[in-house]
Amino acid sequence: MSKAFTREPDGADEEDFAPEAQQPQGVKNYITPAGYARLQAELKQLLDVERPETVNVVHWAALNGDRSENGDYIYGKKRLREIDRRIRFLIKRLEIAEVVDSSGQEQDQVFFGATVSVRDGAGEVRTLSIVGMDEVDPARGRVSWISPIARALLKAREGDTVTLRTPTGVEQLEVEQIRYDELP
Repeated sequence: MSKAFTREPDGADEEDFAPEAQQPQGVKNYITPAGYARLQAELKQLLDVERPETVNVVHWAALNGDRSENGDYIYGKKRLREIDRRIRFLIKRLEIAEVVDSSGQEQDQVFFGATVSVRDGAGEVRTLSIVGMDEVDPARGRVSWISPIARALLKAREGDTVTLRTPTGVEQLEVEQIRYDELP
């Protein structure tokens, strides 16, 4: 059977589009001001630019006749469904988001929004920023506040040693510095 005559399930969850952003039941959706602004900018881009352009392509492709073998039409409709799914997801995430601005605070403990430098058992120092679930970026050292390393660090003070349980074993981390910088 041709792929053109198959149907994709209509009940696709928004979380299917962004599995990394699934929120555990009963957990608040904390987010930094910069993360909230990024989500709003993405939503605006989708609504104001990408969706109208895709609608125009689908309209043009539909005018070309037979839709069953029209690649522009088929791809355009698929892309439109993806955009609409992402728009619904972003709207829901922004509605339940709780913006927490912790930049510039003078805290001696690790809380949401902290940038923490830790030294592991091998003497290697790494810096992590504790952010919301929608802002995770391991390449930039951004970890979710519900991640195992963030949970181990929460409420720790400079000089404390915390225990991190990983699949490879237990690791001791020493907290070297705690800052509350504005995260870009």
